[in-house]
Amino acid sequence: MRKGGPVSGSDQDSERGSAPERRPASVKSAKQALRPERVPQPKARSHKAKSPVVIFLNFMMTLLVLCCLGAIAIYYYAMSSYRDPGPLAGDTEFTVKSGAGLATIARDLEREGIISDSRIFRYVTAARMRDGETLKAGDYEIEAGASMEEIADLFESGKSILFSISFPEGLTVREVFDKLAADPNLSGDLPEELPPEGSLMPQTFSFARGTPRTEIVEQMREGQAALVDEIWLQRARDLPIENKEEFLTLASIVEKETGVAEERPMVAAVFLNRLKRGMRLQSDPTVIYGIFGGEGKPSDRPIYRSDLDKETPYNTYRINGLPPGPIANPGRDALEAVANPAETDALYFVADGSGGHAFAETLDEHNANVRAWRKVEAERSAN
Repeated sequence: MRKGGPVSGSDQDSERGSAPERRPASVKSAKQALRPERVPQPKARSHKAKSPVVIFLNFMMTLLVLCCLGAIAIYYYAMSSYRDPGPLAGDTEFTVKSGAGLATIARDLEREGIISDSRIFRYVTAARMRDGETLKAGDYEIEAGASMEEIADLFESGKSILFSISFPEGLTVREVFDKLAADPNLSGDLPEELPPEGSLMPQTFSFARGTPRTEIVEQMREGQAALVDEIWLQRARDLPIENKEEFLTLASIVEKETGVAEERPMVAAVFLNRLKRGMRLQSDPTVIYGIFGGEGKPSDRPIYRSDLDKETPYNTYRINGLPPGPIANPGRDALEAVANPAETDALYFVADGSGGHAFAETLDEHNANVRAWRKVEAERSAN
């Protein structure tokens, strides 16, 4: 270093040594200042992410999620529709035909405006039915607004509309068959051979439409046989009757002689008293059956005196004891009357003009009762 002399520019520079060189600051225009900085480029996807397998799996997962969501939505809609009130505005009847499948039933329900969607009814009902369960054939009463669920429950229960047919006491087997044949709600043919007279139980039977006629006949036969057995076991022990056939025969005569239940034990007692004494029964209904059989007497034909003299196996004015078989189907009251008759010595009875009968122990009393009855008839004819 030089002492006392001025420092030259080169010397100054050398003294600064490593000091950075200052450059004038660049000035940006307003347009350049507003221009955005260069956006950095995204990193390139890895080779693994570009794999077709990964893309396929992602697609399948997305598809699976969408399918699950769709299935849940469909299930909710189907169950809601299945349980919501239906479109039926008023009560109606619907017939589930024998042998009809679920698809046919569902289609018919929708066609008749009872349900809104046959497919929902068909598939949901099939899914909820357990093994062995079916929709049972029959006629059903469906209430207004019934849901598909309620309709399916009704069909599964089999609680269909029931029809009824009544057979009053005293009809013959032929008359019962004629009534069965005329009922349009029954199906099938009747047996070609008539059951024995007296073997059908008088009763009112309930049945579903389409029930076979033979089924009703079988129920009547079984019911009558059980009833006769039951009452026969409870009979009085001193009856002049040897077996159930005679028991049934006499009950049928009592049934035809009076429609008044309270006097049947008296009528039965008269016939039993006559049998004990060896007297003929002299019953007009047996005469009629001997002439007309199970077809029955025409309502406008009277009984003539000549009818009482006709020789038939059933004419108890001409034969001793009981006829060869029943003349009608007796009911419980007539059977019980014969099994346990009234305690009386009466041997005669005749109509009294009031719907019942006058009973007598002697022929003289009976003749007086007959004269009284003829007087009533004469007065009615005069009026």
